[in-house]
Amino acid sequence: MSTFDHPGLMQDINECLVPFRKSQPDAMKGFGQLAQAAMAEGALSTKHKELMALAIGVTQRCSGCIGFHVKALIKLGTTRAELDEMLAVCVYMGGGPALMYAAEAVKAWDALQAPQD
Repeated sequence: MSTFDHPGLMQDINECLVPFRKSQPDAMKGFGQLAQAAMAEGALSTKHKELMALAIGVTQRCSGCIGFHVKALIKLGTTRAELDEMLAVCVYMGGGPALMYAAEAVKAWDALQAPQD
């Protein structure tokens, strides 16, 4: 397996978006508000919503999404068993390509569990 660096990817994404955030503050503020509203506790818990967001990231093949949503799930106290069950559904619904990104999500989980310098 590759040495995919999700913490580094997430840092690069954040750094690359700095000029965009400055040039499009209203759009970025709107995106942030949409994210907060969509992920707020409601009939579904924030953890369940993050599991769904990661599932979409896996099946849509978005490495950045995988990193950011795995990080959020770790902060929410998600267990490895919960992650693995959700990834099994991704593979069921998305086939082989989802399996490849499920492996990436597991790698991100392991990398983001470790203390970051």
